[in-house]
Amino acid sequence: MAPAPQAQEPDKPKAEEVMQRPKNEEYVVAPELKSVFFDFDKSNLRQDAVDTMVSNVTWLKENADTFVLIEGNADERGTAEYNLALGDRRAKSTMDYLEANGIPKDRMATVSYGKEHPTCTNATEECRFQNRRADFRVKSR
Repeated sequence: MAPAPQAQEPDKPKAEEVMQRPKNEEYVVAPELKSVFFDFDKSNLRQDAVDTMVSNVTWLKENADTFVLIEGNADERGTAEYNLALGDRRAKSTMDYLEANGIPKDRMATVSYGKEHPTCTNATEECRFQNRRADFRVKSR
């Protein structure tokens, strides 16, 4: 008689594979780094965002001792899960732009807050536009 198969636990990820959410309190706002804004349900940088990113790149190059956290955000429409994914795509497209313009990837991290951190809570299109953004925080390395 063959032994009954034992249920196996799923493999747990190794410690180095588990991404820790950056601790927001370790980072501070750098007023020189301006937020960039996105169109509804989009993660590609708008032309005005690219213009803003040019000055953000310059500041980051001049402050090479800083580590930057890029925070992706969304407006309140859509599910929490969808907005977390959208905020992640926004943060990553912003990081990709920085990397393509000379900021080393090891100086950057991303986090998505989805619709968790609105800057405006009115149900107007102008307010929703303000919430569809990527923000920047820095800390010394």
